[in-house]
Amino acid sequence: MDDSFLASLQKLEAMAFFSGYALVYTVAHFLFANHVLKRPFIGRAVSFLPFSYALLGTLFLGFQLKKLYPDYSFEHIRLTIQQPYLLIWGLLSITFWIPAVSKRAVLSLIHNFIFFYFLASDLFIQLITPSADNNIIKNDMKVYAASIILNLGILGFLTTLLLLSTYYKKKKPFIIKKDDNSYNITAADK
Repeated sequence: MDDSFLASLQKLEAMAFFSGYALVYTVAHFLFANHVLKRPFIGRAVSFLPFSYALLGTLFLGFQLKKLYPDYSFEHIRLTIQQPYLLIWGLLSITFWIPAVSKRAVLSLIHNFIFFYFLASDLFIQLITPSADNNIIKNDMKVYAASIILNLGILGFLTTLLLLSTYYKKKKPFIIKKDDNSYNITAADK
């Protein structure tokens, strides 16, 4: 296969994971920034944006490892990866699992701008050269929509985990006791 085709395919893969994060981040901050004092849960959900970005990077790492699956040799990796800097930049999003890095949520947005740049540059090229292929823009928009859905899904998943953990922390713990051949579940006193 042609190396330029593989390079553009890897760029689209990275865009599919990361390009929608900028829009999700911006919309979440504009919608929920004023409600932090009224509803502390929403403010906490917005604070999970860097962690959702880190989970996105972890999924990207898993996708790359799946693509390399049978052979993890350095030679195979060197031949398979056409854009190593873009891959490394995408994998750097895993550093947002570190609490000291994730405290500054704007860093995740700044890190994400390189992936959003690819979409913006394709749109700009389409604007200045109208005779350019419209399929590039159609593909970019499909990838961007998939990325937005993926980012919203990950943020929703983390928010659901937050809700469940908050709910179970407030409930009384249960004790399981074995009587004869059956188990009885009773609420423990605090």
